[in-house]
Amino acid sequence: MRLAIYPGTFDPPTKGHLDILKRACKLFDRLIVLVAENPQKIPFFSAKERLNLLRGLTTDMERVEVEILKGLVANYARKKGAVAIIRGLRAISDFEYEFQMALANRHLNPRVETVFLMPNRNYTFLNSTLVKNIAELGGELSSFVPPLVQELIHKKLKGFK
Repeated sequence: MRLAIYPGTFDPPTKGHLDILKRACKLFDRLIVLVAENPQKIPFFSAKERLNLLRGLTTDMERVEVEILKGLVANYARKKGAVAIIRGLRAISDFEYEFQMALANRHLNPRVETVFLMPNRNYTFLNSTLVKNIAELGGELSSFVPPLVQELIHKKLKGFK
């Protein structure tokens, strides 16, 4: 069984994230989506909310699990016996950061490879920050996030007002 992990903050999960997830499922036997905390960002959704959203979005994907990441991705990969870390590349602007992360992960765990996947061209501009900005300004989200995510964003925004 070839296991890959797909780490990210997923705050919120977008259609681009799901596109990468589906592409990764074609390449690996099993996939674990890891909900990570980014100490440099103030999250819109808690880790538990993101975990539940991703579990809801992947219920029909038998070979996909969703967990919260505690610690380093490279250490988690070693513990689980993963052969790959999945990372999405939308544009050249992502490359430098992702390349640095891949080299750091290789240094920390030489047995795991980083696999870069490009999303469908419809999602190359899409990121979670953009989705949050559009939502906060009252924009339409259906092109960017699944209905489950859109619903929770609207509920959360109503709670802030």
